[in-house]
Amino acid sequence: MSTIHLHQTTTATPEQYVAGLTDFGPGRSNIFGNSADAYLRVHHLGTVRADVTEGSGGIWERLHYDWSDPNRVVLTTTDSNLWGGASGHTYTFTRQPNGTTDIDVVVIREGKNLRGQLLGFVLGTIGRRVLEKAFENSVKAIEARNGTAGGSQRLEQERYAA
Repeated sequence: MSTIHLHQTTTATPEQYVAGLTDFGPGRSNIFGNSADAYLRVHHLGTVRADVTEGSGGIWERLHYDWSDPNRVVLTTTDSNLWGGASGHTYTFTRQPNGTTDIDVVVIREGKNLRGQLLGFVLGTIGRRVLEKAFENSVKAIEARNGTAGGSQRLEQERYAA
């Protein structure tokens, strides 16, 4: 089992990020590259919960989304061709006094077969950068969608300049 911790600071609000995360319409892959439209199937969509199958590149998972807590979104894997057990994602949002939002993500990958176990190991080691880049791209896409494009990059530049 691999547990991967990711972090980004964004100019988007928690509500804006959650709106992007829970937008299961066409074009989802423009925000989340690992969610190809061809794999996307919404089984149930409520006001704070959803049951969705998504994936790409031959990997799919059915996820139960719960965004009933405004500071946290929990995605629990309920079925997959690779992932089982405790697999899923937890997004935690922390508003900062300067108007930015810290997003912390914990991704758990527990392989339910040999292929899943191998991929989980790779993601937890050398493949971590792939997940980091995908997360970074989703933050940038949500900032662009909300008119705050470049916010994360500007924050990084300010951090290095200080």
